[in-house]
Amino acid sequence: FRFFGGDLMSIQGGTRVKHYKELAYMGFIPVLLHLRTIFANMKYCKEDIVAYAPDVVILVDYPGFNLSIAKFVKEKTSIPVYYYISPKIWAWKEYRIKNIKRDVDELFSILPFEVDFFHKHDYPVHYVGNPCVDAVAAFQDGRKESFQEFISANDLPDKPIIALLAGSRKQEIKDNLPDMIRAASTFPEYQLVLAGAPGIDADYYRKYIGGAKVSVVFGKTYDLLRQSEAALVTSGTATLETALFRVPQVVCYHTPIGKIISFLRKKILKVRFISLVNLVADKEVVKELVADSMTVENIRAELGRILHDKEYRRQMLDNYDRIIDILGPAGASQHAASRMVSLLKGL
Repeated sequence: FRFFGGDLMSIQGGTRVKHYKELAYMGFIPVLLHLRTIFANMKYCKEDIVAYAPDVVILVDYPGFNLSIAKFVKEKTSIPVYYYISPKIWAWKEYRIKNIKRDVDELFSILPFEVDFFHKHDYPVHYVGNPCVDAVAAFQDGRKESFQEFISANDLPDKPIIALLAGSRKQEIKDNLPDMIRAASTFPEYQLVLAGAPGIDADYYRKYIGGAKVSVVFGKTYDLLRQSEAALVTSGTATLETALFRVPQVVCYHTPIGKIISFLRKKILKVRFISLVNLVADKEVVKELVADSMTVENIRAELGRILHDKEYRRQMLDNYDRIIDILGPAGASQHAASRMVSLLKGL
């Protein structure tokens, strides 16, 4: 194995050519400022693949970079290209299907509804399971911490918990956390516990918590979800993880100029939902308060329903169980690896 990756990949062995931190830039301005570095890294990656001449190139996620590599490998070499965690072209940029069909020999999906999407484009893919299922199953295995042990270990009061998962980026936290707190603070019989994101300093959270009664725990998101009665979640992988822990939730995603974003979303996005929970279920299981619909009043109303309406809460949990069945058993990465080896051996 020879790879462009991070510390966890390095632990597994092989030769790391470059750390992914040298490649990943988020947002328009950072990308613009680092264009020369991005192009240099891409050129180096292509040259390194040709020099190493592997039996297969395995691309993982990151389509902006990896689809360019796939095109080069297909044009300039006879090396097969496998892609794990398929690009989300079903949401937007559907035209990329032509590039994928041309440049990618085998595509490995972690979202079950992608199978039908690619089938409609006459391109079969392998559904291997979802890594979130693996992560949650590994965490839950043998876990016995009680609610009392959790609140004692984290110096929390003895009150039921509303979890706040406000995203992992500073802009997301700035946009979402204040309204989440204002809405959830109207339920005084519950305590608010915020899941601190890696790389975000506690002082940054304090700017938006202000004088509100909110506790912050770092590195314990799964522990927190396991003990929570409800959650306010900024859309992303966290919505699916929350469902896997069977915690009723409200999806909250504020954006500036909300009405314009809502209009553009309807015109540009090809999907009805933004949360993975609803996308997997192919129906509204959890309420998505996005752009102009994300208001303190709307969050408060929906949070009240999932806390106090027993039938509404039961229906959400029943739908979670259906989603868990659709996702299938744990072992996504192992399933992907085994299938890749079988394909390479011609089995």
